[in-house]
Amino acid sequence: MNTTAYAPVLVDAYGLTNSKIKNCALVAAGAAVVGLAAQVSVPLWPVPVTGQTLAVLVVGAMLGARRGAAALGLYVVAGLTGVPWFADFGGGPAYVLHPSFGFVVGFIGAAWVAGWAAERKWDRGALRAFGAFAVASLIPFVVGIPYMWAVLDFAFGKSLSLWGALQAGLIPFIPGGIIKAIIAALILRLAWKLPRMKH
Repeated sequence: MNTTAYAPVLVDAYGLTNSKIKNCALVAAGAAVVGLAAQVSVPLWPVPVTGQTLAVLVVGAMLGARRGAAALGLYVVAGLTGVPWFADFGGGPAYVLHPSFGFVVGFIGAAWVAGWAAERKWDRGALRAFGAFAVASLIPFVVGIPYMWAVLDFAFGKSLSLWGALQAGLIPFIPGGIIKAIIAALILRLAWKLPRMKH
């Protein structure tokens, strides 16, 4: 018998998850928030800097592991079917040939980890939240860098060394990733202090 107790995440504490319809609406809203954040984009070759990661962390923590992962799964599937909410209003099945698509897929795991941490109350303390969000932020790179390398090599004929792949897909994003993890931790910390919260 599973005796693991999971703490309520923010949407549970607000009483927003007492029906399947509300849960589905929250998943759809989470996907839309990430889609909006994706439009905050700074062009960088071959992968742009966007606001997605911050949104993924916050959505995952607020919704919890399963709903957070579902929101990002919806984001990926709907984007591939043509919803133009990837970076720079991208979308459609051809997006799988974008070097950045692997990072988008990795967001599903990142949201799950952020939600997993929130279900254990790690989002209620700034330091633990930052640690959890920093770990979650690494997951898109685990998926995204090999995917980026493969797409550049096989679809564009541009072969990168390991160091070249890290220079293109990891190193430029480290400072921003740290900042986003800090901001996400502060957002969740402040959200739990709102007076209308049900603890």
